[in-house]
Amino acid sequence: MSATEVSSTYRYRVRDKTGMIVSGEIDASSPARVAEMLREQGLTPIHVEAKSTSLLQREIKIPVLGNRLKPRDVVIFSRQFATMINSGLSLIRALGVLVEQTSSPALAEILREVRSDVREGASLSFAMEKHPKAFNELYVAMVRAGEVGGVLDETLNRLAGMLEANLNLRSKVRSAMAYPTVIAILITGVTAAMIMFVVPIFANMYTEIDEEAVLPLPTRMLVSVSSTVTRWWFVIVGLIVAAVWGLRRWRSTEAGRLALDRLKLRIPVFGRLAHKTAMSRFSRTMAVLSGTGVPILQAIDIVGDTAGNQVVTNALVDVKEAVRAGESLAEPLSRHKVFPPMVVQMMTVGEETGALDDMLAKVSDFYDREVDDTVNALTSLIEPLLIVVMGGAVGGILISLYLPIFNLAQLVNG
Repeated sequence: MSATEVSSTYRYRVRDKTGMIVSGEIDASSPARVAEMLREQGLTPIHVEAKSTSLLQREIKIPVLGNRLKPRDVVIFSRQFATMINSGLSLIRALGVLVEQTSSPALAEILREVRSDVREGASLSFAMEKHPKAFNELYVAMVRAGEVGGVLDETLNRLAGMLEANLNLRSKVRSAMAYPTVIAILITGVTAAMIMFVVPIFANMYTEIDEEAVLPLPTRMLVSVSSTVTRWWFVIVGLIVAAVWGLRRWRSTEAGRLALDRLKLRIPVFGRLAHKTAMSRFSRTMAVLSGTGVPILQAIDIVGDTAGNQVVTNALVDVKEAVRAGESLAEPLSRHKVFPPMVVQMMTVGEETGALDDMLAKVSDFYDREVDDTVNALTSLIEPLLIVVMGGAVGGILISLYLPIFNLAQLVNG
């Protein structure tokens, strides 16, 4: 084998018939051939890559600022792709049109590689599987089910609808959190500026007027806080940065994610919003996977990976084992408090009538409306509440600063 040839040994990860992830190596002429050989063995390819590549053939990629793939780009691509496939265009031609049409350079590059792989004989799902940043496990599984069932256009339309609904849901939650976040930052900034720059001026003025005067308790407390912050501000900033860094590191661990997601569900008002959002995402994803024909164990895995909450993910691990042991889907869900009785009952009826995807779609629609109502209620409630908090913080500082002046005025009048 020459120095410029790519090795014909490939590493792979597959899901077997029981749903377990298996890794290994295989010799083949191309990744498409690897996928074909694995499917002939009844395995579902997840990832395939060359074991070794010569230095001369390694592509050097320089990251470009602004060349970031956005979820909205994938939604638009899915909708347009479904329309083209439904109109009778071939995969290669449709992908070629979308490469030229998309406004996202990152997506255009990915679609160019997908088109090249499909032209070489790979399936669409296998070609997309190489680009998890654009097409996650849920996307690939649904495309694969659409290819097997011969309903790729319908599957892509479902995918686009689901991705769009998830994106809208995320936007609603972010909009509900954006206003209080901005106001909280503003309150913190104004308060810090007053403590560091305004309070010292008044403190010096009090000292010049009467060094032996006993200031009111609120004023003494405020001056003490100001003195501490002004003197040790760099230590305080360092502690805040260290705390944020430590929290992010802890959040990246499984125990940290679980603890924070549990806390997220228990926070008053916002916890209800987080819970409804998780249930909407769970129901919609499971409905789409069930309607597309993805195997139930694989569907549970995918829903767990995309749940967005570790509490739900851990519960679905138990549900998967129960389903593997022969139980229905709804029965093990009832053992976890994170799933409300309505969700369990609707899924029970769906399993009994053979309309699980329809029932889950109705549950998702219900929770979408609940999220809308909660967001609207939060917006109308938080706005005046934050104004009161901001007024109280600034007003409290001003009152503490002017109390000594009022006392001096009374002494002069007396």
